[in-house]
Amino acid sequence: MLEPIAEGVWVAHTPHVMMGLHLGTRMTVVRLADGLWVHSPIGLGGGLREAVDALDEVRHVVAPNVYHHMYVPEAMAAWPDATLHAPASLRKKRRDLDIHRTLSEERVWGDALEPLTIDGCMLEETVFFHPSTRTLVTSDLTENFQSCDHLPTRLYLKASGTYGKVGWPRPLRLLYRDHRAARASVERLLAWDFDRVVIAHGTDILREGAKDAARRTFEFL
Repeated sequence: MLEPIAEGVWVAHTPHVMMGLHLGTRMTVVRLADGLWVHSPIGLGGGLREAVDALDEVRHVVAPNVYHHMYVPEAMAAWPDATLHAPASLRKKRRDLDIHRTLSEERVWGDALEPLTIDGCMLEETVFFHPSTRTLVTSDLTENFQSCDHLPTRLYLKASGTYGKVGWPRPLRLLYRDHRAARASVERLLAWDFDRVVIAHGTDILREGAKDAARRTFEFL
């Protein structure tokens, strides 16, 4: 269900399997002046849709990168009047989605949410800074698996160097094709005054010391 993590910010986590790995995934909901902003939606069963609807009207749905889109059709069916924001490349990958607005660094939500696109990476992710709560909202900025009950997944996490610590898996570092461009984006990100990071995959979000964790994550660049 929805968990409040800051004033006007909630997260919800669900099991999710990808290529046999039990990675889970996480959605973020932010209250804006005109309604709710839903980032990286997950399945809305088990009373989750009702919990979101009880907060306010959903006005925006965000698919933050070219991989976090599986549950978007369900979200748009639930909230058909919402504006769908997604990367340009997702238009070709998911021709079934009616994407209303391409993600960019335009300040669509004014000072409430500041966007930044991570250049040089095949994920094509745009991350968002929520200044009023010092929260960075992301999907695949980093991972945080402090434990895992699924043996094959645990073995993968250990082999990739991310079990029991915050970091980005070694095999997935290949997604960063242009280290110079990615470094420039990360330096801009680290200039923000955040101390909490929402991530999609892991046992929990990063609730404190998140800037240092992000800096360590990208030492490979």
